[in-house]
Amino acid sequence: MLVMAEVTPATGYEVVIEPSRGWLNLDWRELWAYRDLLVLLVQRDFISRYKQTILGPLWHLIQPVITTAVFVVIFGRIAGISTDEIPQPLFYLCGLLGWNYFSQNISTGGATFVNNAGLFGKVYFPRLIVPVSVIVANLIAFGLQLIPFLAFLAYYKFCTAQADAVRFSWLLLLAPLPLLQTALLSLGVSLWMSASTAKFRDLIHLNQFIIQLWMFATPIIYPLSKVSDRWKWIIWANPMSVPVEAFRICFLGRGTLGPTEIIISVASTLVILATGIAVFQKVEKTVVDSV
Repeated sequence: MLVMAEVTPATGYEVVIEPSRGWLNLDWRELWAYRDLLVLLVQRDFISRYKQTILGPLWHLIQPVITTAVFVVIFGRIAGISTDEIPQPLFYLCGLLGWNYFSQNISTGGATFVNNAGLFGKVYFPRLIVPVSVIVANLIAFGLQLIPFLAFLAYYKFCTAQADAVRFSWLLLLAPLPLLQTALLSLGVSLWMSASTAKFRDLIHLNQFIIQLWMFATPIIYPLSKVSDRWKWIIWANPMSVPVEAFRICFLGRGTLGPTEIIISVASTLVILATGIAVFQKVEKTVVDSV
């Protein structure tokens, strides 16, 4: 025999729904309340990415090594581009650390509204959770890409005559800072791209082209010391140049970076992030009808 229990509503509980005000209204408490969803989305992104693959996450170890080998042959041997006496594999691997994380975040997060239109139309949750989950999930890929770099770093430091090319110092402890800036910058850019592709779907193809051009404006295959003073302003106008160079300074003890460049890059990152959040929040109100 089933007995239906009487359910009484909780007293003192009230839900207030108010329209958002201002150009930037970020509810941190709401994001924190959905932290379990963030964990589930991170697991979903990581598992779905390697489902039905042969090597799975091992691709993150193989990809930077293959790319570095291509860079060594084309830019190091054929083009003869200097690496400031840093062993070429170390120079390119270190540059690719931050850039691969940045480009992966933009490639995936830049299509947030398009890829998740069905999910957004069924249930409510803070839409910002989705691009943030991409940033967090790709941290796992960053950790895997760090393994071959550290292996080459140990080899050149302790097993070759080029040990002096790597200078360990206390700056190694500051490595999380350029990683944090890369995460915030890529989040801001991906929010801008998400808002753009929600309105104009063909901009997804333009996003990939922008990423390719952006890489050549970032000191990945060439040192900043070899860039002419006439063109350095272009490099420093790129906010991604500072994190890439900062990784080399932290891990290798070699690089060209000053406080002015750091301040400008960090300020640009914060502006891109703030405006990206504002544009993202504006578009999310009508995105279900437009995608």
